[in-house]
Amino acid sequence: MAENRNDEFDFREVTDDERVDIKDSGEKSNGTDNITVEKNDVNTDNHESDNTKSEYEDVCFVCRRPESKAGKMFHLPNNICICDDCMHKTMDAVSQFDYQNMLNNPTLMNELNKNTGGFPNMGFFNMGDPTNGGFNMGGGIPNTQKIKKKSEKGAKPAFDIKNIPAPHKIKAKLDEYVIGQDQAKKVMSVAVYNHYKRVATDTMDDIEIEKSNILLLGPTGSGKTYLVKTLARLLDVPLAIADATSLTEAGYIGDDIESVVSKLLAAAGNDVEKTEHGIIFIDEIDKIAKKKNTTSRDVSGESVQQGMLKLLEGSNVEVPVGAGSKNAMVPLATVNTRNILFICGGAFPDLEEIITQRLNKQTSIGFDADLKDKYEDDPNILTNVTVEDLKKFGMIPEFLGRLPIICSLQALTKDMLIKILKEPKNAILKQYQKLLALDEVDLRFDDSALEAIADKALEKDTGARALRAIIEEFMLDIMYEIPKDENIGRVTITRDYIEGKASPLIEIRGDVQPKLTGTVAEQA
Repeated sequence: MAENRNDEFDFREVTDDERVDIKDSGEKSNGTDNITVEKNDVNTDNHESDNTKSEYEDVCFVCRRPESKAGKMFHLPNNICICDDCMHKTMDAVSQFDYQNMLNNPTLMNELNKNTGGFPNMGFFNMGDPTNGGFNMGGGIPNTQKIKKKSEKGAKPAFDIKNIPAPHKIKAKLDEYVIGQDQAKKVMSVAVYNHYKRVATDTMDDIEIEKSNILLLGPTGSGKTYLVKTLARLLDVPLAIADATSLTEAGYIGDDIESVVSKLLAAAGNDVEKTEHGIIFIDEIDKIAKKKNTTSRDVSGESVQQGMLKLLEGSNVEVPVGAGSKNAMVPLATVNTRNILFICGGAFPDLEEIITQRLNKQTSIGFDADLKDKYEDDPNILTNVTVEDLKKFGMIPEFLGRLPIICSLQALTKDMLIKILKEPKNAILKQYQKLLALDEVDLRFDDSALEAIADKALEKDTGARALRAIIEEFMLDIMYEIPKDENIGRVTITRDYIEGKASPLIEIRGDVQPKLTGTVAEQA
């Protein structure tokens, strides 16, 4: 290189016809070498695959803005991208630094040589080499924090109105997995069908269809979360399940309200278009009710409800990509929640008392009068809920107004629990039958055993969740002992074994041919 060179860099954008390579031939123009760094010029040694480059947007390593906001990027080694603004700021800071005085300061240079081993090995100049005091960039920003590029114009729409299943077909699919709750399944089928008709048509005329968010009420273990999971799997749409207990007001320790949309963005593979047509299920929504008789600031109650108002109604939200909260090191994506279906669910404990008090005010004395103890032992009293009851519970009117569909799930009865054990496609008993079939053992259950399991589940009062806990308890010894003896061909579970009065019935392999593909329904 020439001796009389100035430390000036000319960063300019060039076209394909004006592509300029860096030359070391010593050609000078007014004593300055013009070094051109072309935007979007990828180093052939350190670059991602063509599929990845076409799928994700570049993100600035400094300000964390995606390419759609910051513009085209400068590509540096180790897959590091820097936007035009950050590049110019960096060059301005470098040009204002007084290198001459630093080199003429012997004290500073001695400290520099002592700590870094000399000027040439400074970490600033070895950012890609951690062994020489530099930073390990790790190949730039990972794909989990990159946003997928938007599809080109004229691309196939995400939803075709002809391919959306009708409500009765949606309910028929739900019936294969969920026992009972016919009213809840019917409400959700119609709401989802109308919602995706609205998304598919994209309001083609002047009549704008409003969004129908859903509020699910029901005791624990009645199937609120399972309904939503099954629905999203059948429709093949992105689903995010968030917990309202961790949400707090902005600025306090906890998850910001936008984190629920960030989870949906991650479930959609950082594709903003898919995210804007997904479903968000916010569980434990009753935990953000207004706190009563408190003097401290309610950062996880009423303030969270107020912060969710625009989210439920539909607005542009800045959400962090690949993280739970906003910070300087996480890129942000803009998501419009106008077409996102929100389903909120909660058990709402003590709401039964509020409903009972309201209904008891309507009681009277005389013949054919309603008595005060009529509603005390009603397991399905939540079906009588009104908006006024939810207001007394602690939900603000503005929040309830954005959840127009209120659906109550029924408490599980003994017959429903028995059906849950054996009828769904992935019933609990079928799962254990499959486990033992791998050991070539046929597992069977008496009808009396199923009734005993259901009775124990009702005593626990935790809904369908109690079934697995009970079965795990009495199946432990069977799953432990059966692999010891290869002669066992069939095991039959009886009521006496469930109640601890006897052992299960075991048949030797020579006396019975194991039915490896049998189901509980066929045995019945």
